[in-house]
Amino acid sequence: MTNLTLDSDTIAAIATAPGEGAIGIVRLSGPRAVDIAGRIFRPGKRPDAPPWQPQSHRIYYGHIIDPDSGRVVDEVLVAVMLAPRTYTREDVVEINCHGGLTPLRRILELVLAQGARLAGPGEFTRRAFLNGRIDLAQAEAVIDIIRARTDAALRLAVQQLGGGLSQRIAELQQRLLGMLAAVEAVIDFPEDDLPEMELNSLGRQASEVAEEISGLMRSAFAGRVYREGLRTVIVGRPNVGKSSLLNALLKESRAIVTDIPGTTRDIIEEYLNIDGVPVRLLDTAGLRETADPVEKIGVQRTRQALEQADLVLVLVEAGRELEPEEKELLNELDPQRTILVVNKVDLLEEADGQAAVSGGGRREEAAGRAPVRQVAGTADDWPGRVVFISALRERGLEELKKAILDIVHSGQVAAPGEGVLVNLRHEQALQRAYLHLVEVREAVHRGVPLELLSIDLRQAWEALGEITGTAVAGDIVERIFSDFCIGK
Repeated sequence: MTNLTLDSDTIAAIATAPGEGAIGIVRLSGPRAVDIAGRIFRPGKRPDAPPWQPQSHRIYYGHIIDPDSGRVVDEVLVAVMLAPRTYTREDVVEINCHGGLTPLRRILELVLAQGARLAGPGEFTRRAFLNGRIDLAQAEAVIDIIRARTDAALRLAVQQLGGGLSQRIAELQQRLLGMLAAVEAVIDFPEDDLPEMELNSLGRQASEVAEEISGLMRSAFAGRVYREGLRTVIVGRPNVGKSSLLNALLKESRAIVTDIPGTTRDIIEEYLNIDGVPVRLLDTAGLRETADPVEKIGVQRTRQALEQADLVLVLVEAGRELEPEEKELLNELDPQRTILVVNKVDLLEEADGQAAVSGGGRREEAAGRAPVRQVAGTADDWPGRVVFISALRERGLEELKKAILDIVHSGQVAAPGEGVLVNLRHEQALQRAYLHLVEVREAVHRGVPLELLSIDLRQAWEALGEITGTAVAGDIVERIFSDFCIGK
């Protein structure tokens, strides 16, 4: 269990994003939420209305009044939700005022002056967790919902909030608990007429649970892709068309495109939605030897981006042999995570009047078409996917998107609605549980004493409990909620 305690303060914060908008919300939660709101709120059209006695789950029209000056601050709607049927399982009041920095800040100042405390990052959701409304995995799904970049990512996060992962973890913990109880019964009561522990059965059960945990771990990459986007680096020599490709995929002029080599000096990052998969595109500085100190830094950052990439799009120019730097780069990359993109095929067509674009990386040669070796040097020797495009004419882009999705799905990224997705913290906890169960399985074959088996079983159970929060240190919980915005 956590060592966190729930304080009795009433907390408040602005719950809407900063900036101008039609509506802004100041949220309160805690035992004095209604009392504090009632000190500055006057229901109805008259500022001198009688004291407020709200009912739960009602919205009240009225005005926020500065109790010191008696002046009207704003015309508002106030939503009242009394415990326990609220987000935090405490009394919650939400003051809906006109959007904008000034009215929101003024109302928050009045609320704090009446005895509320400014909430910390994620403190409302933290209270929902500590009050048992949601577990830790569901709490983390809240921030995934906020940060979802595609409909698919949103659906997966909502499924997680509904307890998809939590239910799987609870089932695995229950099975481990049954195994642990059987082992400890034999240890604690050897004099009773208990059935002898079947060690082979115990080893088999440990293997089955370990295999299910392994399946959950395999969704970690998918989880990161849907949460953060598939980190896709566009790389190549200067003036090969990297920025043009970025602009063509985004359908907007995001990167500067000129005939001057080395225009891109720093990494440009944008997100692209490809059939629900968020793709994090990084346009990089052209790879070449340069004496320009600024461009040299850009090339170094390109190298760093390549080391962290999930997918690499290597752009080469149609109609010329690969440069030594391009061959060296391809030799360094994993063909399973790299697409060779042959750009500017339109220039080749204009030169010889022959079609040079094939779909989806296929290498069939149309009648009269120049061989692929002549189109892109040693492209025909590349063991990975090859796609022919014209970024300028926006041709071959659908084939490129399909090739990206093929790599994503071959990496076992779950489709929306399938299974559950774990994050890095979950993956680390699952890894520890898996290793403990492997130790149980192997220890059974070695004839290790039951006392040692029970230790590994208990540690596996506790590792799974870290995911949902049934067995997790307070500092981990604090770190999780520190990533939330204030007001959530």
